[in-house]
Amino acid sequence: DGCAQLMDAIAQLIQAPDFVGRRFHTDNNAKCYVVKLADDFAYEDPIDNSRVFNQGIRIVFQDGSRIIYRLSGTGSTGSTLRIYIDSYEKDDYLVDAQIVLRPLVEIALEIAQLKKFTGRESPTVVT
Repeated sequence: DGCAQLMDAIAQLIQAPDFVGRRFHTDNNAKCYVVKLADDFAYEDPIDNSRVFNQGIRIVFQDGSRIIYRLSGTGSTGSTLRIYIDSYEKDDYLVDAQIVLRPLVEIALEIAQLKKFTGRESPTVVT
């Protein structure tokens, strides 16, 4: 399955010793995102403190922005790759989210090599 291979490739990438600290520049070099943390994250329930591991791959940048890759639906009919992108922008709250998030979307697609592993150039659903 292409999505599982994609997740394996990202997992290997983030384990590289030089990944934390890596710089990603926007097309016009207006902004630079520096990796602060990269891991396979766990969810901790705030009520009973139980932990669920392997919830997805998380890349956190120094400015607080994040990219999260999650795989779901790994049954017999294939899987679904979900990519979540968060950015903290103090002045751009009136600008369309797709415009504000575009640099991080491009970084997320670059890291994932989506076309290489799935044959797709863009997501099928954007919310």
